[in-house]
Amino acid sequence: MPSDHQPDRSAVPRAIMRWVLAAFFAAAGMAHLLAPDALLAITPSWVPFAPQIIFVTGLCELAGAVALVTTPLRWWAGVAFAAYAICVWPANFKHAIDGIELPHITNSWYYHGPRLAFQPIIVWWALYCAGVIDWPWRKR
Repeated sequence: MPSDHQPDRSAVPRAIMRWVLAAFFAAAGMAHLLAPDALLAITPSWVPFAPQIIFVTGLCELAGAVALVTTPLRWWAGVAFAAYAICVWPANFKHAIDGIELPHITNSWYYHGPRLAFQPIIVWWALYCAGVIDWPWRKR
């Protein structure tokens, strides 16, 4: 007998994506707190209170990583991480265009090109794994 309710085949991939993204943002949050000078070097000059913003964003990344893997806060964490990914894009451009040397990151367009192109995917990833959007796999 056919069922009107079909299982959500995206549940497992979304959960994996959530944990991977949470780990990425937790690592980034730790980098903000432990190596703020490297991030300060790529922060555009028009950003006010840059050292304080780097510190606060590190705390937010850690809190967001926890929120992303908790059901009540997941949606909000996805929206916040998508917005955050858009907000830090200027720093990625500054890093690439100014050719700023950072430890453990190659200063090459083999890194910068894919990194800049991947930013919209991070925005989508945050929204998709948090259940904010279903695109391109719509629930039927």
